[in-house]
Amino acid sequence: MPLRRIRPNVRRGGSVCGRRLTAVRDVAAIGCGESAWRSPADHYVGVTPAAEGLLAGAGILAGIVGTAGGTASLISYPALLAVGLPPLPANITNAVAFVAAWPGSALGSRPELRGQGRQLLRWAPLAVAGSAAGAGLLLVTPEGVFDQVVPFLLATAAVVLLLQPKISAWLDRRQGRSGRFVLPGGLIAAAAYDGYWGAGAGVMILALLMIATGQPLPRSNALKNMLLGIADVTCCTLFILYWPIDWAATVPLAAGFLIGSAIGPTLARRLPPRAVRIIAALAGLGLAIRLWAWQWS
Repeated sequence: MPLRRIRPNVRRGGSVCGRRLTAVRDVAAIGCGESAWRSPADHYVGVTPAAEGLLAGAGILAGIVGTAGGTASLISYPALLAVGLPPLPANITNAVAFVAAWPGSALGSRPELRGQGRQLLRWAPLAVAGSAAGAGLLLVTPEGVFDQVVPFLLATAAVVLLLQPKISAWLDRRQGRSGRFVLPGGLIAAAAYDGYWGAGAGVMILALLMIATGQPLPRSNALKNMLLGIADVTCCTLFILYWPIDWAATVPLAAGFLIGSAIGPTLARRLPPRAVRIIAALAGLGLAIRLWAWQWS
């Protein structure tokens, strides 16, 4: 999911820098120096064959990283900026393209998903509800209200993932597995985060599943990929309805995500679980630090 989705503090029929807005898509303006998005072509860029190759390659690498337990947007979002997309279209494109990682990770995670159908059916409605709430929140709240706490949430999830074995052992000693209490609320919150902002949501959900269910990392990672995919489809449906999508950039990136996401679960299966957990947590901490730097720059 995208690193940051930018929305001005306006409502339908309001104004940006004195300009009247008459349609939902017109609110997609990036600051007072740029015009509103009155036509899907206004902010599209020409995607050359070389740019398509770059996006496909970035998608493959990001798909591997994201479905193996890391943060895909650390790779895919900068690639979109590199080919010339402005920040807002790059974020929306990244979000929609990442949906392709869902079927790819399902194919790659078939051994780990066996026997998890009931859990997936049980928790999927919560992922849908949380993601829809987060996307709705994005459409109606001022820019920056939630962004201020995002680095703290991401850093907290990364630290929890690092300390997961000790936390799980502590829960076992005190009251046994408490997933039935922790998982529902935590999943709704993480899915809402994914729908509103997104980057690092996979790290959060992975940490939550490992703490609440006590499953091995490959099985938790496979379930995380499925729940995250459900949440992504939900929020991206709203984004497609309310914002124009640069499909010329979306398609090659999505193709890369599809390929890479089929490889990622295999990598997570073969690497030592402790190494995957530490790498994912450090990636989450790195992104949190980067976001703090952006806020202070």
